[in-house]
Amino acid sequence: MIRFVDAVKTFLKEEDGPTAVEYAVMLALIVIVCLTAIRAVGTATNAKFNQIATELNAG
Repeated sequence: MIRFVDAVKTFLKEEDGPTAVEYAVMLALIVIVCLTAIRAVGTATNAKFNQIATELNAG
């Protein structure tokens, strides 16, 4: 029984699990920010290309 209690105490003191979760959350936030930025740039680029195409077709 003492070994079990010691094992539980050791498990609760370890910080590997929470650290991995923190890194996963940070990675998820970075991915979300990157995807949002890429989408915004893509939308702006598409609008600019459409404007150029319209002006070229107008003569």
